[in-house]
Amino acid sequence: MIPQPLSVCPTSLAPLQRQAQQRWYSALAEADLNRVSLPAAQQDAALNVFTLSEFVLDHACRDPRLFIQRLDSGELAAAQDHDSLTRALSPQIAACSTEDELQTLLRRFRNHQQLRIIWRELTRLACLKTTTAELSALADVCIKQAYHWLYARHCQQAGVPIGRHSGKPQHMVVLAMGKLGARELNLSSDVDLIFTYPETGETTGAKRSLDNQEFFIRLGQKLIKVLDSQTVDGFVFRVDMRLRPYGVGGPLAHSFLAIEQYYQNQGRDWERYAMIKARVVAGDHSAGERLLRILRPFVYRRYL
Repeated sequence: MIPQPLSVCPTSLAPLQRQAQQRWYSALAEADLNRVSLPAAQQDAALNVFTLSEFVLDHACRDPRLFIQRLDSGELAAAQDHDSLTRALSPQIAACSTEDELQTLLRRFRNHQQLRIIWRELTRLACLKTTTAELSALADVCIKQAYHWLYARHCQQAGVPIGRHSGKPQHMVVLAMGKLGARELNLSSDVDLIFTYPETGETTGAKRSLDNQEFFIRLGQKLIKVLDSQTVDGFVFRVDMRLRPYGVGGPLAHSFLAIEQYYQNQGRDWERYAMIKARVVAGDHSAGERLLRILRPFVYRRYL
């Protein structure tokens, strides 16, 4: 079934539609593809989407054959959830051997999925709620997969962080705030994150041990670089860390105890409201849920 595209206003957008058509036909010619490689209804839908989204037009013109293949196969019209995105990305992540490869893979995966999400939105196959849910799921999967890849490599280099009281290996807890925390991410949103970890302690298994906080600060810096840095393939998601305790003036990662003490003693009203949307997206999910229970009296005051 051919989706019903959004109508393009002939008076205000006609020049843009002509430009999009010229670029698309030029790309087809360079790829030795006929202008009628697509059925007429799909061609009309594609030209309307190209007019409304330069992102889709750029990526379609970069590889017209792949775009037509994705359109013909129904891939662009298919919905994807967290599980299906994980199944698509995990094997590719496992094959990465360097951080540069990881960055390239994540950016191309994000571009691949974002084109699909925009196509579904502009052809009315997805409503706003579905679009924000799919974008949020995409961010969740990228952050989670990148974190686990980086954690394993960082442990090889700096040792495994061990909790001083429990004696157990520690994972970071990545909290999503704002739009991502509420699963309301839109196409231009950055991701608001907070990095925390359960216990203080030191790393073991390396020539020189690191304090757990230093270990997780370095890991957090790597994660931000992988997601946020601009390359020839763009970025994955812009990362905003300003919602963390003490803002840009504070450490990049805090222990659970430090987080609890901060909110009890210095937490402001806006931080109380922001924490309503907090959600664990990567790292130790069970420990993260425990932290959110610890912070609940701050978010929802006891007398309420």
